[in-house]
Amino acid sequence: MLRYRVTNSDGRRVENVMQIGLVREFRRMRTHGVRRIGSGSPSESTIVPYPGASVLIFLRSIYLRADFGADAVRPKSVNTTSHVEQIVRAYLIPRFGNEIAEDIKPLDIQRWLKSLHDSNSLAWTTISKMRGVLRRIYKIGILHEHVTKNPVLCVETRSKTDYKPIVITPLQTLAILKALPSPLHFALVLTCAATALRASEMLALRWSDVMWNEGRIRVSKRWANGKDGETKTEASDGFVPLHPILAAHLRSWREQSPTRRMETSCSLL
Repeated sequence: MLRYRVTNSDGRRVENVMQIGLVREFRRMRTHGVRRIGSGSPSESTIVPYPGASVLIFLRSIYLRADFGADAVRPKSVNTTSHVEQIVRAYLIPRFGNEIAEDIKPLDIQRWLKSLHDSNSLAWTTISKMRGVLRRIYKIGILHEHVTKNPVLCVETRSKTDYKPIVITPLQTLAILKALPSPLHFALVLTCAATALRASEMLALRWSDVMWNEGRIRVSKRWANGKDGETKTEASDGFVPLHPILAAHLRSWREQSPTRRMETSCSLL
């Protein structure tokens, strides 16, 4: 457990308690940064940072609560939450989790990020996201008065991607469609090619979203973590055109679909 004091809006200092892990997870901490209290076993001891000696793994807890918990000013989507948690748990915590946050040097961060590209072959765009998450962790830490500086501000990464998209011509698309024996796969690929919807948005489509008479498809949700959720961006919430050829094939698929006799709220694909 971590016990710390914060200043309320009325100016009073109050004690807060947060569970951040076992002491053995902090094996690399320096003695001047933390101290144990209590008479129990090491795994039951309480970790109390001295002023200005916050541990990065503790800042991570503050960050996840501030940006993804009930205190979030701008709530994140389910996919964004899981993606950020993966970055924090798989990369940031193993490298810096037990370090004293105030002692982490910008050059150490810079060299580590570069090594992820040189040795681990991670794309620079992925590394830039890691830098952004670490920068945000420090920013939240400063906001909550647990650290006084952000060493990530002067760290550089590259944002240019090496990814080269493969452009599919209409003839190639037609050849792909002809090679699909399943009517479900045919409808899926044709809908993707004709609307450019995200995979998660297509999986969330219902027959009620197809506005046959208006010649458009309503996009109001996306499928994530086994359930419907909000679209990735506000701009995604709207309509896409329903081309007559796509409409004809969707009608054909609806006649073959196992859900054809069910309600219009059933899945489209």
